[in-house]
Amino acid sequence: MEAPRFFRSEAILLPVPRIVHKPGCIIFADTNAARTSTGHQNIPTGKFIFTYLFYMHMDQVLDFLNQRRTIRKYSDRPIDASLMNRLLEVACRASNTGNMQAYSVVVTTDPHIKAALAPAHFNQPMVTQAAAVLTWCADFNRFSHWCEQRQADACYDNFQSFMATTIDTLLAAQTFAVAAESEGLGICYLGTTTYNAGEIVDTLHLPRLVVPITTITVGWPAEVPDQPDRLPLDAIVHRETYTDFTPEAIDRLYAEKESLEENKQFVRENQKETLAQVFTDVRYPRRNNEPFSDKFIAVLKRQGFLK
Repeated sequence: MEAPRFFRSEAILLPVPRIVHKPGCIIFADTNAARTSTGHQNIPTGKFIFTYLFYMHMDQVLDFLNQRRTIRKYSDRPIDASLMNRLLEVACRASNTGNMQAYSVVVTTDPHIKAALAPAHFNQPMVTQAAAVLTWCADFNRFSHWCEQRQADACYDNFQSFMATTIDTLLAAQTFAVAAESEGLGICYLGTTTYNAGEIVDTLHLPRLVVPITTITVGWPAEVPDQPDRLPLDAIVHRETYTDFTPEAIDRLYAEKESLEENKQFVRENQKETLAQVFTDVRYPRRNNEPFSDKFIAVLKRQGFLK
């Protein structure tokens, strides 16, 4: 599938040290900056330098983001190591608490390790079929080592620190996801990561103060599935303060979702009366949520974030 590119680059000659300002463009009038930012090391120096203009049309960016979809089927084409590294570098530019970067990612491409991870994800086929499986981890291990080696009190074995690193982990993971999709790759988040975090800890040899939070499978798409439905904006956005939902508002906000034929089919297949019952009785029932909650709390204790 062709990458939905929204950047266009040109090489132009500019007299040194001319500085150009143009709306919608990033202009490098310094050779080293241009080389570093564009990845092109052959930009010449001299009386004139090549300056790269990157046009980013915001309507195209928004259209691209609006067209995203989850990819669960991949071709057997590998991901070039240099591309993967560029995507990971972008991910590490995500916002994070105190610039501690208290997160890590385990990139798994070895078929044997992917196969070992698969049972923790209920043997979903994309785990073994994707070119890479990225396990994103809340990680205060590395930062704590640094603190201890610099005569500082590493005080991050607590729930507040776990929440901070979890948020930062997800910010980095989503930044990676968007970057990967911009290059034409397909991604799928695996919510099963926290269900069986202990098994993943063992498989990936995660040390104390490292907990898997989410997993992304990534590869070149072998499908272009339909987009899943989304609730209207009024269901998500509250202006100034939170407005709770009346029964009438719930009916209105979920009307389109409930009217879709594929969702009606879910209700029929599962022999339920409503779509909500498919979620509460089949997909995410209490009988699963509570035991998995207990398992995850046990992992947080084992890994040192809870006493």
